[in-house]
Amino acid sequence: MKAPAAVVCGIGSWVPPRAVTNEELARRLDTSDEWIRTRTGISRRHVVNPGVSTSELAVRAGQRALRSSGRPDADALVLATTTPDRPCPATAPEVASRLGLTGIAAFDVAAVCTGFVYALAAGTGLISSGIARRVLVIGADAFTTILDPQDRTTTAIFGDGAGAVVLRAGAPQEPGAIGPFDLGSDGDLADLVAVAAGGSRQRSSKGPTAEADHYFRMDGKAVFRQAVLRMAESSQRVLEQSGWRIEDVDRFVAHQANARILASVAARLELDERRLVRNIDRVGNTAAGSVPLALADAVADGFIRPGHRVLLSAFGGGLTWGSTVLQWPDCAPVY
Repeated sequence: MKAPAAVVCGIGSWVPPRAVTNEELARRLDTSDEWIRTRTGISRRHVVNPGVSTSELAVRAGQRALRSSGRPDADALVLATTTPDRPCPATAPEVASRLGLTGIAAFDVAAVCTGFVYALAAGTGLISSGIARRVLVIGADAFTTILDPQDRTTTAIFGDGAGAVVLRAGAPQEPGAIGPFDLGSDGDLADLVAVAAGGSRQRSSKGPTAEADHYFRMDGKAVFRQAVLRMAESSQRVLEQSGWRIEDVDRFVAHQANARILASVAARLELDERRLVRNIDRVGNTAAGSVPLALADAVADGFIRPGHRVLLSAFGGGLTWGSTVLQWPDCAPVY
C-alpha cells in the first residue's frame, strides 16, 4: 500500500491592520520613497501594534485556513517562525490551544525565510508516515520586533504577517498534492543573516553585550547573490524531480525578499516574469509568512486558479533554502 500524499485543502492569511508607507518612514529616517522603491520594490509594509506577538498573527491565519478547508480540526500543527513569542517554550502549542486544537502535536520550525517550505515538508512527512491525517501548517513572523528602528535598510524591507495551509491525506495524483521537495542549508554562511544576542552563545559569554547585537543584521549584497543562486538551483532540482520543465510552470511563488531578487531568479530560470507572483510592494518581506501570504493573495485575486501548476521556492538565514511543486486545487481563502 502506497503512503498517502499531503494535499492542500485550505488556505488563509493575515496581516496587521497598521500599514506603514515609505513616506512615513522617510519622515523619521534618512531615506525616501524613491530610494526604497528602486532598491526593493516595496511601497508599504504592515506592522504589529505594541503588545501583539507572532502567536496572534498565526492564530488569525490559522483560523482562516481552517475555515477555507471546511473543517475546524487538525491532528498536528507546524509553525514556522523566527520571532517566537518566547525563547521557551515553542509558540505552536499555544497557537493550537487558541485554535481549539488542544492535545494535538504542535511544534515550531526555525529556518527564517525558508521556514514555511521546511514546515510544509514536515507536515507532508507527518501525513505520509501515517502520524497525522490533517496538518495545519503556518508561517508567521512579527519580524519588525527584531529590527533596529534606526536602520533604514532593514526597516524599509521587512513587515509582519502570516499565512497558512491545511494539508489532508490524499492521493499523489490529485490536485493539491504536495511534492517532491528540495531542501538545503549552508551553516558556513550563518553570519550573513543573524541576531547575535539572545541565544546560548551570547548568554554563556562573559562581558557586556552591545545593544546592536539584539537586532537583526544581514549582509545585503552577499544575501542577494546567495538568494538568487540558491532559489534558482533549488527550483531547477525540484523541477527535475517532478518531471516538469520551466515551461510547465504556470505560477512561480518565490520568497518575497526583494523585487530585484525575484526578477533575477526568474531570469536565471528563464521564466516569463508574467508568471511570477508578487505582493512584496504591499506587504514587504514577511520572512516565514512570505510564501504562504503571496500564495494566498494570488489565489484570492484569481492570479492562481485551480489546475495551475505552481512552483514554490524560498531562501533564508541559516543559510537555508527549499522548493516544492503542486497543482493548485479548487481551494480559496475565506475572509
